[in-house]
Amino acid sequence: MFNFFNKKASSFLGIDIGTNSIKLVELESIGGRPRLVTYGAVEVDSQVARSEETQASRQDQERIAAAIRLLLQKTGARSRFAVAALPNFSVFSSTISLPKLGEKQIAEAIQWEAKKFVPMPIENVVLDWKVLGQKNDKATDQKNPSSGAPENSSQEKLTPNTSDEKNLAKCDTVLNILLTAAPKHLVERYVAIFKLAGISLLSLETESFALARSLVGNEDSSILIADVGSLTTDLTVVRAQVPVFSRSINVGGKTITKAIADSMGIDEARAEQFKRDAGFSTSKDAQAGVSKVIQQSFSSVINEMKYTLEIQQNQGMKIEKILLTGGSSLLPSLDQHIANVLQIKVFIANPWARVSYPRDLEEALESIAQRIGVAVGLAMREIE
Repeated sequence: MFNFFNKKASSFLGIDIGTNSIKLVELESIGGRPRLVTYGAVEVDSQVARSEETQASRQDQERIAAAIRLLLQKTGARSRFAVAALPNFSVFSSTISLPKLGEKQIAEAIQWEAKKFVPMPIENVVLDWKVLGQKNDKATDQKNPSSGAPENSSQEKLTPNTSDEKNLAKCDTVLNILLTAAPKHLVERYVAIFKLAGISLLSLETESFALARSLVGNEDSSILIADVGSLTTDLTVVRAQVPVFSRSINVGGKTITKAIADSMGIDEARAEQFKRDAGFSTSKDAQAGVSKVIQQSFSSVINEMKYTLEIQQNQGMKIEKILLTGGSSLLPSLDQHIANVLQIKVFIANPWARVSYPRDLEEALESIAQRIGVAVGLAMREIE
């Protein structure tokens, strides 16, 4: 997405600054396949780095940079070239259609088109674009509608168009372009943090692109990734390995914990344990009441999943399966609950499936798999 340097290195870091922790994965390419060099995580309140509303002071930036330096030391990482991810909710994206133009002309048209959907002055964002493909005739256009692009959850769905649809209709070849805009102050904050940490930040991309790379691989079918985090659940539709739709729901593990605590009149530490024990189980034992609260608090996510499946189905692009990831995706019976309600195949995702690693690390890597998918995908970007 947003590229800053073009450096040659033997290995690369994927660094995921989450809400409560920072994850690191270092990969190198051996025989054309990613191989694990090292990995690790450190607990830290890093919300200030991701927040659009909170102004991160120099002290905040230094605190997060210090955590990254500690992580480098703990893991013994040898590379100092990294890719990082911006949170999905902070990035505005849409697909647009343009006549087939030269690169310079496309860049000029992008500036104009961005004004139509970015809810802030263009001078306050960093723009990036990628050609997803081209359409050669109207029949192709009808079979491959370009709606359903990655979009920020706070925006209404956007219909791609150009400033002159009549001229577009006359074109023999139309380019389908993914247009992305990130707040400039957020990009500058990430750049500053990595500079303080002594790391060359090669590029920034969204979490959805990183997860598509680590979890989907070369599959061309339509897949829904549900990243169930501590504060939010991000839904991303991946089609032919490219994220084409993204939505963030303000429900996560902490939301569920708080719902249990409020419902039962207990403290959140005890509610957290109840959540992990009961999960989405349908058994009629003493935990049934807890499971019911959990299901109710997660219902808005289920509804958004259902809506997303229906939208894609109506566009003639049926989603084949759902992949679960994120720290809260391992709640007991969550996969079964979603599969039963939505009548679709649901799998726990494995970001290590396309990575070589020592077999004696298998158990340890499995234990953190749901929390480290973004970091794996980020590191993969520079070696694939």
